[in-house]
Amino acid sequence: MTTCRLCGSTDLASVVDLGATPPCERILTAAELDGPEATYPLHLRVCTECWLAQIPPLITPEETFTDYAYFSSYSTSWVEHARTFVGGLRLRPDSFVVEVASNDGYLLRHVVERGARCLGIEPSVNVGEAARRQGVPTVTAFLTPDSAREVVREHGKADYVVANNVYAHIPDVIGFTEGLRTLVADDGQVSIEVQHLLTLMELNQYDTIYHEHFQYYTVASAQRALASGGLTLVDVELLPTHGGSIRLWARPDGTPSQRVADVLAMEKAAGLHEISGYIGFASRVAKVRRDLLRFLVDAAEEGKTVVGYGAPGKGNTLLNHCGVRPDLLAYTVDRNPYKHGKFTPGARIPICPPERIAADRPDYVLILPWNLRDELVDQLSYVRDWGGRLVFPIPRLEVVS
Repeated sequence: MTTCRLCGSTDLASVVDLGATPPCERILTAAELDGPEATYPLHLRVCTECWLAQIPPLITPEETFTDYAYFSSYSTSWVEHARTFVGGLRLRPDSFVVEVASNDGYLLRHVVERGARCLGIEPSVNVGEAARRQGVPTVTAFLTPDSAREVVREHGKADYVVANNVYAHIPDVIGFTEGLRTLVADDGQVSIEVQHLLTLMELNQYDTIYHEHFQYYTVASAQRALASGGLTLVDVELLPTHGGSIRLWARPDGTPSQRVADVLAMEKAAGLHEISGYIGFASRVAKVRRDLLRFLVDAAEEGKTVVGYGAPGKGNTLLNHCGVRPDLLAYTVDRNPYKHGKFTPGARIPICPPERIAADRPDYVLILPWNLRDELVDQLSYVRDWGGRLVFPIPRLEVVS
């Protein structure tokens, strides 16, 4: 990578180099275990002109999302988050809501329930079909300026355009943003949720860096990215989702709110609008790795059993960066039946149904989707029945009774 994908600068500074790992969602079948597995560099850099943090676009979205293993509805807290969001929209009977990367209809189904018109734009064939089975109108497409114009020709402009957990997933930031602008009415609003680089840096959330995520935003870099496609950032909300996210509200025209100024000031105070805020992150990442490995090795030497919970993208970055294999983590479980009987990329940890934990009664359960802490502490409360303990690796190693 020689130039910034947002501003074209060639001045990119290293933030952290995580080596080479397989793509996080390319889970393996048993038949593939004896075959080769491609790996790609995972090196986060930041542009010192526009401060967009980014990794090289080595894998295309088409390779990742045409057939996808992630279904949003398997997360109870995320479905509730979406329901609350839709409940806050000022929907009228004639309102039209479009969601980009709409997944399995986890959000738009609440729009359907409220009687408003909606449309999902979802590139994954299998996931989009799941949405249609729930009664959520969905087209199979990636958002580009051309596909946006096609949607507008057939369905009209949208009052609300929602883009959750996708603004980091597209290498063509400017083209994607132009697509959002094409979809939204002149008096409409665009809502984007994306992880906040501020919390990623402050809380050592390096496992969120994986090949599906091409860039990582501050409000400052997001403001510039939106402007590149003809949208104005008018408001921002700080959210707890994914360990710390921002909800960006944009319009074709408008004035930034005081909240935008406040978050920009927070970022500046943290040094993220200059190179100083990025120095030292790599050493903090190294400590997370050492602490987790020390715990797993000690547990193995003491004859303790450790299993995982979840098989998310962030878990695969962590497992591969730390060099964890089945001798240290016997298996992991996941609620998504699509993954059962398969194996995590690189580390090749078996993925089992959640019921396996109660059957085996392990000493420790390593929580890979640590951002769902409250939800999973409640779901896994039964682990205490045999004296088992939960382990959270991020932001620092914590063993919970």
